[in-house]
Amino acid sequence: VQWLLDNYETAEGGSLPRSALYCHYLLHCQGHKLEPVNAASFGKLIRSVFMGLRTRRLGTSNSPAASLMCSEPPECLEKVQVFVRLVEDQQHLAMRQQPFAQKQRAQVQQYQQFLDASRTLPEFPEIDVQGKGLPEGVGAEDLRVFQQLYREHCEAIVDVMINLQFSLVETLWKSFWRCSGETEALWGDPGPPSHRQEEAERRLPRRRLLLLARHEPVLRWVRDCDHALYQGLVEILVPDVLRPIPSALTQAIRNFAKSLESWLGNAMVSMPEEMVRVKAAAAGAFAQTLRRYTSLNHLAQAARAVLQNTAQISQMLSDLNRVDFANVQEQAAWVCRCEARVVQRLEQDFKATLGQQHSLEQWAAWLDAVVGRVLRPHLGTPGLPRAAKLFLLKWSFYSSMVIRDLTLRSAASFGSFHLIRLLYDEYMYYLVEQRVARARGTCPIAVMGEVG
Repeated sequence: VQWLLDNYETAEGGSLPRSALYCHYLLHCQGHKLEPVNAASFGKLIRSVFMGLRTRRLGTSNSPAASLMCSEPPECLEKVQVFVRLVEDQQHLAMRQQPFAQKQRAQVQQYQQFLDASRTLPEFPEIDVQGKGLPEGVGAEDLRVFQQLYREHCEAIVDVMINLQFSLVETLWKSFWRCSGETEALWGDPGPPSHRQEEAERRLPRRRLLLLARHEPVLRWVRDCDHALYQGLVEILVPDVLRPIPSALTQAIRNFAKSLESWLGNAMVSMPEEMVRVKAAAAGAFAQTLRRYTSLNHLAQAARAVLQNTAQISQMLSDLNRVDFANVQEQAAWVCRCEARVVQRLEQDFKATLGQQHSLEQWAAWLDAVVGRVLRPHLGTPGLPRAAKLFLLKWSFYSSMVIRDLTLRSAASFGSFHLIRLLYDEYMYYLVEQRVARARGTCPIAVMGEVG
């Protein structure tokens, strides 16, 4: 994105073949040993940077041409043309023959097999301004343009995430929220507005964007769109919380989650506080969800090794049979009113499942059945979220009592039980979150966004 801003600007009446533009970009990547995005992704990024860009078709069979002008010196354009001819002659991109590019591309492709790149961004609803109207100075066309630009912005984010280009999210945010007018704050450039900002100003003036960013229907719409966007990104990055994920990919996702909120704050430094709060709540829920899901995945892989170890399972079952469950139930009943019948069934089911040496996936199915059984009486009622939260509290307290008993007895399998307990607590939280979201007809990110 920054490369586009540095090298191109819009020009009325001018045009540039998109193939030449892409080849110029590939030449830059080749010279700096960078991994290029594919042509489709590059096209989306162009439209996210140069808002309102038009394309035209030359004749009846030629490719469309973008209304962009290169700000590079003539010798650079000569190199571009040479590179275009090279591409045409060889019928494939020269970048694919570079060892560095091959290595980087192979690594990305290796990690992409753990993603669900088939997911697409769902359709966004229309902004409902019924009963509120529009702010003075803003027209229906401004509202339509804002929706269109925001949709394109979200599509660009999905695209860079699928390509695991996490750092570009901050750049896209800064590019979209160009309404600040503070070039020094956003780009470290105290000079006059760039051509990117001028084009954005022409399409949707900053004054009108600021008015829309304070309008309640727009705030609600942005919140709902962000929930849909972030839920889709979570399902792309962590499609199965139990499936093994390479540690390098997990760490990359966690680093991305750690940076999200500060990136957003930098990008929205001059936006209205109302919009900042909405955006920050959704981004915070997204970051928290990524951290929890990657932690859950890490615990799952550690626990998988325990559950596949016959000797450890036998030791765990032996130690569990020595636990004074009557005393545990007595204390748990006084604190959280755990029903003896329910607790006794959970104890029996847990021991039976442990004795049968079930796989992690079978344990997950058992936990899902437990949650379903406990919450079934509350389905379709307003009390479901409260019942779900109480269940998590009771589960946590009861399991901590069992761990305490194992600790006091110096059980040989204490470490294994502690790991399993951590995993089951996290997975229970995950299951409850999913069920509450389904019952509300929304997504888990929206449920977590309420906390934010």
